[in-house]
Amino acid sequence: MSALTICDVAPRDGLQNDSKILDAATRAELVNRLAAAGIPRIEAVSFVNPARVPQMADAEEVVAGIERLDGVTYAGLALNDRGYDRLRETTLDEVHFAFAVSEEFNRRNAGAGTDESVQAGERILARAREDGIRATVTLGTSFGCPFEGAIDPRRVLELAERLTAGGADEIVFADTVGVAVPRQVRHLVGEGAALGVPVGVHLHNTRNTGIANALVAVEAGATVLDASVGGVGGCPFAPRATGNICTEDLVYLLHGEGLDTGIDLDALVEVAQWLEGVLGRELEGMVYKAGVFAPVSG
Repeated sequence: MSALTICDVAPRDGLQNDSKILDAATRAELVNRLAAAGIPRIEAVSFVNPARVPQMADAEEVVAGIERLDGVTYAGLALNDRGYDRLRETTLDEVHFAFAVSEEFNRRNAGAGTDESVQAGERILARAREDGIRATVTLGTSFGCPFEGAIDPRRVLELAERLTAGGADEIVFADTVGVAVPRQVRHLVGEGAALGVPVGVHLHNTRNTGIANALVAVEAGATVLDASVGGVGGCPFAPRATGNICTEDLVYLLHGEGLDTGIDLDALVEVAQWLEGVLGRELEGMVYKAGVFAPVSG
């Protein structure tokens, strides 16, 4: 099995749907705490219009407050050329481009049709390659859409193949609204592994299938798993969508299965406890409340 990378998206996806808006310094502190706990990749910011997502304002200030650690990849989300313009002026290592496979969701989320977004993604991929910036493409609503229903996996794979040909260094299939079950994840990841680039999943736990989907994804060949400390998150444009799968819950599972993530689980639990105080509410994660437990080695 290839090395497994956990990408914590709490500073971006985790906070973008929270009613409490955190200032840039606090968001940078979250990034720094995650890095100190051994998270190898962090999606730190989103370069979106703050009028649409006020929780993501002042992205440049957040990046300026990051205390970089060796071995950690710091990424930012860019949905269009303007977002990429802003990202390339920072010290971030990686661009994450995301769009929705379903037309209606993409229009509500990005203000553009799916094909328009794919074309924007191809431009960003070309620019990133010229700039020497690694690029990940996330295909939202890969398993289902709240407006259009079930999504044909052939459509998802066709778009993934197109963007791989356009220069994507990595493809991530996103269960944006948390409808997927393991059978679907096994199929899409298994087929996606033939693209010739690393494949990952971005999972939400809306229907309590997220952790099961993550384990199946790893077994099917996924080498990247997005997760959010404390299980915070959601999409402001996805009705009833809950948070991402919880990073410390995921790490607990993977470590129990004998998979090394390089993450200090105890330190990660402390980050979740800190974030609970910052947000002033109980978070969705379970391990940070129940505690770490060492399983019998087998």
